[in-house]
Amino acid sequence: MSTTSGKATGTARTRTDPLDLAGIDDMLSPEEKAVRAAVRQVCDSAVDPHVAEWFENGELPAIRELARELGGLGLLGMHLEGYGCAGMSAVDYGLACLELEASDSGIRSLVSVQGSLAMYAIWKHGSEEQKQRWLPPMAAGEAIGCFGLTEPDHGSDPAGMRTRARRDGGDWVIDGRKMWITNGSVADVAVVWARTEDEDGGVRGFVVPTGTPGFSAPLIKHKLSLRASVTSELVLDGVRLPADAVLPGVRGLRGPLSCLNEARYGIVWGAMGAARSSLAAALEYAGQRSQFGKPIAGFQLTQEKLAHMAVELTCGTLLALHLGRRKDSTGLRPEQVSIGKLNNVNKALDICRTARTVLGANGISLEYPVIRHMTNLESVLTYEGTPEMHKLVIGQAMTGLPAFR
Repeated sequence: MSTTSGKATGTARTRTDPLDLAGIDDMLSPEEKAVRAAVRQVCDSAVDPHVAEWFENGELPAIRELARELGGLGLLGMHLEGYGCAGMSAVDYGLACLELEASDSGIRSLVSVQGSLAMYAIWKHGSEEQKQRWLPPMAAGEAIGCFGLTEPDHGSDPAGMRTRARRDGGDWVIDGRKMWITNGSVADVAVVWARTEDEDGGVRGFVVPTGTPGFSAPLIKHKLSLRASVTSELVLDGVRLPADAVLPGVRGLRGPLSCLNEARYGIVWGAMGAARSSLAAALEYAGQRSQFGKPIAGFQLTQEKLAHMAVELTCGTLLALHLGRRKDSTGLRPEQVSIGKLNNVNKALDICRTARTVLGANGISLEYPVIRHMTNLESVLTYEGTPEMHKLVIGQAMTGLPAFR
């Protein structure tokens, strides 16, 4: 039975957003939408007009100016409380990551490493003096941080790290190397994890000003992914630090792993940004590209691809929102973060690859964002935990049996 307005009884008839067929936007508060809109505005003006050129040239020349702009918006360490940080919700942070990665994974990585790795480590595990010294300028984008855990020979197994910190009188002396470090060559401070020679042994975190003698950060070149991002090696050759450089609030791998879970949560959202951007490009292209006398959007096989991408984007975004709401209310367990990261990056890659086929040969051109997102996600797939490691985390949660060794 129809109403006089022509609407079916009990059914809301509004204009369909082809990128949000399930109406996820209706689940967001006006404040959350405002955060998203503010991030989208800065990305539209400061990132999108330049990012294809940055990617093609393999550089991020405006990183300090961009960091200050992002800091001015309150995006750096935005989910942390105090010390100049915005103290916003996990969902707010997730929406910001989605918009940042819709522009480029490298830009989201800049924000994620700054806020969820370097700043979070100091905020969660640092001394009051360390927090007061570093967090306010980092939140403002006046100081850039990096996070040194991965080594040339140890990625998924950080317990095997070779970087060592030894005591020398009242000082610490660190020797070692770290690899694939975002922001490394431009950082003002590095949070470096090293194995110590204390009686209890174990891993400790150190706050290392990058101007300290013996510290260097050679730029890693010849990347074919995350090219609009600064990636470096960290070399610590007899780096001498005072006793109060150590993070006092944590010992062992629990420290760096707690930071990684923060960063992985941002990836759960960010991957959906890359997926949305690619789907949007494919949808627009399919409506404009004509073959056999009509737009390719009118062919069944193209619509099947578009529908498949839309469903996967919807499911991944709903998962991200669920995890965000849970993080804000009761917190997240490691396996829950692993479910999100494993699923959403895999689905985002699938969406990007499918979108590439819709664009045909144009899909490999940087005039469109698809190939850039696709190659970036190949890095996102394996950093902050490879798919294999996340499967093992989930498997241990299901069975109670660790299968890492």
